[in-house]
Amino acid sequence: MTQSKHIYIVLTGTGTAFSGFIRLFTRANLNHASIAFDPELREVYSFGRKKMYNPFVAGLIRENFVDPFYNSANCAIYQLKVSHEEYDTMYKHVQGMMKHQDRYKYHLLGLVGVLFNIKFDRENAYFCSHFVASVFEETQRLPVNKPSCFVTPEDFALSLYHHKIYSGKLCYYLRKINYNAARSDTFIMTSGSARMMKDIKEQAEEAVI
Repeated sequence: MTQSKHIYIVLTGTGTAFSGFIRLFTRANLNHASIAFDPELREVYSFGRKKMYNPFVAGLIRENFVDPFYNSANCAIYQLKVSHEEYDTMYKHVQGMMKHQDRYKYHLLGLVGVLFNIKFDRENAYFCSHFVASVFEETQRLPVNKPSCFVTPEDFALSLYHHKIYSGKLCYYLRKINYNAARSDTFIMTSGSARMMKDIKEQAEEAVI
C-alpha cells in the first residue's frame, strides 16, 4: 500500500495597503495564497513581493513566515492528502521553477482578467493563487474546478472548506506546530535514552553472571 503525504495551501492577509488593493480583484480578506510542502511551513512558495516592504518588486518567491512582517497576519491553512508520486511531481516542478527564479514575473494584468473573466496570457507570469493552482495542474489533483488563471484565494477557501486545519493568527500556528514538534523530538530522545540505558544495564548484568 502506498503511503500518502500532504500538501498545504496557506491563505494569508497582512492588512497592508497593497493587500487592500489586491482585495479589489480577489474579493477576500485572506487575499494571498501560497503552497507549502511541510506542516511547519518552512518550504512555502508563491508569487509575491521579493522585497518585504516594496510590493512593486514581485515575482516567484520562497516565503519566510517567521519574518516580523507576518507577526500580525491572519491565515487559513488547508491540508490535502496526495500520493508520494503527486507530492514529488509538484515539489520537483516548483524546484525547477526556483532554479530559474528570475525568469518569473508577477502577473498583475492577470488579476484584471480575473475581475472581468478574461484570460491574459503572459509567458512566465503568475499571480499567487494562479501559481498555486497551476502547480496542482501538474497532477490530477485539482482543488478548484476552474482554469488556474481564474483561481482566487477565495476559491480555495470555498472548495477546501472541509480540509481546513487552522484559522487564526499565523504566528500562533507557527508557535503551536513548532512546540508540538519540539515535544515530539524530546519524547523520542527520552524514549531512546531509556532504551539505551536498559540495554546497558542488561549487558552489565549479563557480564556479572
